[in-house]
Amino acid sequence: MDGVDRQILALLLADGRSTYDAIAAQVNLSAPAVKRRVDRLREQGAIRGFTAIVDHAALGATTEALVELFFAPGTQLDAVSARLAHFPEVLEAWSVTGEADAIARVRTADNRDLERLIRDLQRDGVLERTRTQVVLSRLLPRE
Repeated sequence: MDGVDRQILALLLADGRSTYDAIAAQVNLSAPAVKRRVDRLREQGAIRGFTAIVDHAALGATTEALVELFFAPGTQLDAVSARLAHFPEVLEAWSVTGEADAIARVRTADNRDLERLIRDLQRDGVLERTRTQVVLSRLLPRE
């Protein structure tokens, strides 16, 4: 990956719908050359895909939270992953070091809906407890 590839990535991060022509004009290449570079970056795995960034609040999901998850001893990570996948409110989840077994980033309609989600996650007893931090504002949005 060279400096031109990095410029192309930065332009795509700023606007994933940019045309090859628009990018080419900014990096001093032809549109076909930009396309070849983007294709190569995709093949190498540097670009995993393209997505739309949605304003979740506009869709009614106004509460975002980080939920620390504490599972029963012996719970396997693949079981945790499979369990969390059933909840569309769970946007991402990570296994972590420290006290918690995992942390999930969730988005719900409101605090009441967040409470419902936590109860649903704990329903089968595999998740013993949670500790939740509600996001007040995004200081550095990089989606």
